[in-house]
Amino acid sequence: MEQCDRRRYSGVRPLGGTARDLVIEGGRFVDADGLAGAGEECGGAGLLALPAPVDAHIHPDKTTWGGPWLDREPAGTLAELIAYDASVRTGMAPVAERAGALFDHAVAHGTRALRAHADVAPQYGVDNIRGVRAAADARARLLDVQVVAFPQLGVLAAPGTDVLLEKALDEGADLVGGLDPVGFDGDRDGQLDLLFALAERRGVGLDIHLHDRGAVGIDQILEIARRTAAAGHEGRVAVSHAFALDGLGAAQLTDVAGTLAAAGITVTTCALGADPLVPFAALTRAGAAVAVGSDGVCDPWTPFGDAQMLDRAHLLAYRSDARTDAELAACYALVADGGADLLGLERVAFRPGDPADFILVDAPSVARAVVRRPVPRMVVRGGRIIARDGELVDGGGAL
Repeated sequence: MEQCDRRRYSGVRPLGGTARDLVIEGGRFVDADGLAGAGEECGGAGLLALPAPVDAHIHPDKTTWGGPWLDREPAGTLAELIAYDASVRTGMAPVAERAGALFDHAVAHGTRALRAHADVAPQYGVDNIRGVRAAADARARLLDVQVVAFPQLGVLAAPGTDVLLEKALDEGADLVGGLDPVGFDGDRDGQLDLLFALAERRGVGLDIHLHDRGAVGIDQILEIARRTAAAGHEGRVAVSHAFALDGLGAAQLTDVAGTLAAAGITVTTCALGADPLVPFAALTRAGAAVAVGSDGVCDPWTPFGDAQMLDRAHLLAYRSDARTDAELAACYALVADGGADLLGLERVAFRPGDPADFILVDAPSVARAVVRRPVPRMVVRGGRIIARDGELVDGGGAL
């Protein structure tokens, strides 16, 4: 490897440990021993180095990011919110423009990768998929993006959606989504039959929104786990939100968590407002995978959200009443490692051979960073600085 490809971040503190040099060649960490003074010096002395976070659940096709402020109507029923969302979006800028602006902001604040849900429905066709894919492809040097074809109007309730979901896979979607098989479509097995058959036929993963609560929600979670194991899809299925897990007794939660772990299903949570919070500590103790996302960001559904994943770790910690440094650090680990696992990316543990995707923040510890949420002083991808102090560098976003 030529020296010009070598970069050094001197005196940084990975995960709050002892200060040391991080040396990178070919986009990966290498052993710094014997390489003193070699390569481009990038600075960072005294800063805390953290693995770059991953946004495991976001809806960039809905965002108003980068556009005018939207004075939203009062919230109504789910059907009314969906109709309002559709009516407002007709006057917005193109999806690629809005999604791209949101991606740039997320990257500038450290995001390494994200899983983007884009609406697929008869009234939208696959235009949202195309727009999100275009924004992602234009920023391929900055972040990794998985696109989920999300049936916002239901799978069975909106005739023709099944055809559009398959078409979306030809137009840039990487996974197929679902939405409340019982609560929205009123047919657990009908929706799941269709989704699992499509995933099997096309060799893709599934990410199913599940807001249904109580026994009905748990029944759907267990059925998704059963089908996942039966199809040999372990590690390729996620249940997003999974509100039904909140409030379970300890024994039942342990049983369900064990079932999820055995099936290799990831639960994604967003710690939103008054929504139920996934009991992530109990899930991870049982070996179940958990990842964290932003969900909607400044869109017709909500004025809140900023796609800054250090903020999301803070919110997760706040909602779960984290107190100890270990509990606070565990929230960041879900944001970084849990998201990386979901998207099939390598974890960043600052070992030789690991991808050099990290952020440098002004904080003495991981816990303090989660509480204080400092804007990253540097965002590093493949060893190269791509953002400083919340602003993209080196030409910005789209190529």
